[in-house]
Amino acid sequence: MAFPKHSILQALSVLLLAWVLVRCQALVQPEEEEEEEPTKEVDVATVVTKSEPIKCPADCSCAAEGAIDCAGVDLTEFPADLSDKTRQLSLQNNKIEEITMEHISHLHQLETFNLQNNWLTTDGLEDEGFEMLEQLAYLYLANNKLTYAPKVLPPSLVSADFAANQLTRIYPYTFGHKPKLRSVYLHNNKLTDAGLPDSMFNASNNLEILTMSSNFLRVVPKNLPSTLYRLHLKNNKLEKIPAGAFDNLSNLRELYLQNNLLSNEGMDNETFSQLSSLECLDLSNNNLSVVPKGLPRNLVLLHLEKNSIQSIPGDALTSVRNLEYLLLHNNKLRSRSIHPAAFQGLKKLHTLHMYNNLLERVPRGLPRRAKTLMLLHNSISEIGRNDLALLYTLTELNLSYNKLTSPKMHREAFRKLRVLETLDLSGNGLYTLPLGLPRSLQVLEIKNNQLNSLPDGALTGMEKLRKLILSDNQLKLNSIYQGAWMELGALTTLDLSGNQLSHIPSDLPESLEYLYLQSNRISSVPASAFEGTPNIKGIFLRFNRLSVDSVDESSFAHLSNLQVLDIGTGNTDLPFKREVTDGDEMMEEEEET
Repeated sequence: MAFPKHSILQALSVLLLAWVLVRCQALVQPEEEEEEEPTKEVDVATVVTKSEPIKCPADCSCAAEGAIDCAGVDLTEFPADLSDKTRQLSLQNNKIEEITMEHISHLHQLETFNLQNNWLTTDGLEDEGFEMLEQLAYLYLANNKLTYAPKVLPPSLVSADFAANQLTRIYPYTFGHKPKLRSVYLHNNKLTDAGLPDSMFNASNNLEILTMSSNFLRVVPKNLPSTLYRLHLKNNKLEKIPAGAFDNLSNLRELYLQNNLLSNEGMDNETFSQLSSLECLDLSNNNLSVVPKGLPRNLVLLHLEKNSIQSIPGDALTSVRNLEYLLLHNNKLRSRSIHPAAFQGLKKLHTLHMYNNLLERVPRGLPRRAKTLMLLHNSISEIGRNDLALLYTLTELNLSYNKLTSPKMHREAFRKLRVLETLDLSGNGLYTLPLGLPRSLQVLEIKNNQLNSLPDGALTGMEKLRKLILSDNQLKLNSIYQGAWMELGALTTLDLSGNQLSHIPSDLPESLEYLYLQSNRISSVPASAFEGTPNIKGIFLRFNRLSVDSVDESSFAHLSNLQVLDIGTGNTDLPFKREVTDGDEMMEEEEET
């Protein structure tokens, strides 16, 4: 019997649909079962530790990645049975006296070994142990009691710190034949020339930083690597620099030779000439009598302070075209011993320190692009009309503690200083405020002079002045021209302490924040004294002649910004004194309210 074709097709369709439903159910069911199971949290640290087990000594902390930290736990012995997977080992600030080969020979993966500030001696170290540390890159042994450096260190070394020991000897393979070595610190030891091998850095051709300060070296070490860019040799006994000592150091950028015994006879005109990359040279606190010749052309910063320099030749500095900072303070320079062309061509020189010398006048030929000129503590007795006329870019000028008097200050001396911001004339013999001061001034200090007058118009046009220090002079209220303070619309600090004022100055500017009037002859504080100074934060009235009846308490009541009111000692014991004299107490009260 034959079935119709459409009946067969229908039957097949039903069977196919049933099979698909069953199949889909089978595929979906496992997912439903997984969702019903609780989610397990995976402990990453546990997993890593299982793959890299680290045995942690008592009192130490250990990280999964092979770091063991036993710093400052009062160890007297090296930790036993350290894992051979240790990569970083910190043992600083303990009392360890001995490290044997048995302690460390198995630490083949050790990269950083910090042993600084322990009690290690040369006898307590076995050279062969360090040599076995094939991956050692960073070794810190500063602040121990080593007298000799280890004879052999591994060639993998990148940085070694042996500072603050008692080292007297370095061996050829201590730092030699280390192709990866970048920095060595040997300062604060007892190294002498005899304790350094000529081949100290042989085949260590990547050394960049070498610090050998505070030792007993008399001669610059020989055969220094050409890759050095920073060399510290300060605080030694250097008397001479041998010819050619620096000739191969074309990459050197910083050279520190301060606090030695170097003289002009101990170097020649070629000593520094090959240092084509040198930017910073410090020769301060030596025995130089003349500015050295043959200085590198690319110098930016030159320290020559604290020598016995008496003269600057005309050709000593002119080739140093990139010089920006020249420090010549604390020497024996006289104006006539400075060649008029000494600073010629130094177009980048912006900071010149010549304080604490013997200058009797402003030197000629000062650098025209100077921004900071420090001439304090000299014997300058006069400022002529043109002494400063070429210093158009000057922003800071310090002439304090010289021998200047008012008749010897030309009224047009400052006429060209149109961008000057800070001027210090303290500690001279001026009896009147100079006229013609730059209107660009922001800070003016003329303390400790003999000022007895502020002539009419002396402060006119100083709209940028923020700080005016006139303390320790002989000023009286009637010697200050009327309206002087009101002209100073930006003034925030006015110091008139140590004068002869009998009253609080009137017409104080609204911008004022700090007013110093201590050690005057002020006998009263009227209610209107501070009406025009709503922004004031500090008032200082110690050591005056104030009495109970002469101070009106309401004079301070409206000063909402006041933080410090110092009436203090030297006045009559005012009844409100405790409430208003202590700035800290006042601020606490304000915070509570």
